[in-house]
Amino acid sequence: MEKLCVIFGAGDVFAPRKKFGKTDLIIAADGGYSAAVAAELNPDVIIGDFDSSDAPENTAAHVIKLNRDKDDTDMLAAVKLGLRRGYKTFVIYGGTGGDRLDHTVANFGALAYLNAFGAQGYLVDRDAVATVITDDKFAVPKQARGTVSVFAYGGVASGVNLENLKYSLTNAELTPEYPIGVSNATGDKAGVVSVKSGSLLIFFPR
Repeated sequence: MEKLCVIFGAGDVFAPRKKFGKTDLIIAADGGYSAAVAAELNPDVIIGDFDSSDAPENTAAHVIKLNRDKDDTDMLAAVKLGLRRGYKTFVIYGGTGGDRLDHTVANFGALAYLNAFGAQGYLVDRDAVATVITDDKFAVPKQARGTVSVFAYGGVASGVNLENLKYSLTNAELTPEYPIGVSNATGDKAGVVSVKSGSLLIFFPR
């Protein structure tokens, strides 16, 4: 079974619906530590500048304190740590909502960063999951039922195909300025999203 890097941020956290294995790496990004504990998980690593919370004490986790004057967000620092340890699939909780819309947008960038380095990230919200693909194909999970939205990310996306969804597209061009891919929906068969050139930000039902 593929090992996961599971990261908890300090945004709105919706409890994981699965158990994680011994080979999975659990990282708490700064204030995400309390969210991980609330989910009855013991982080392997806690990383952050601790500007929004104090560094935890009496923990078995490895604590990495970052300089507050830095370029990376705590979440991106956690992502980079997971990549250095060889993980290719990332699941991020607490990376949306909260009182910082800009942090949510930054975490979309973290998904693209993972994609650029050959990994896949999934940003979990209450009802939806976001992911980014580049020059690739994505199959919507068969059990997912509900809204699917697809946006060009980082520029023009060409050769876009949407299959087995309520509204289909064939060899289309998506631009960031025109969100034609918003508010699609799953159908009777598993939906497939693909792009020949460029990146797509995809939201699918949790």
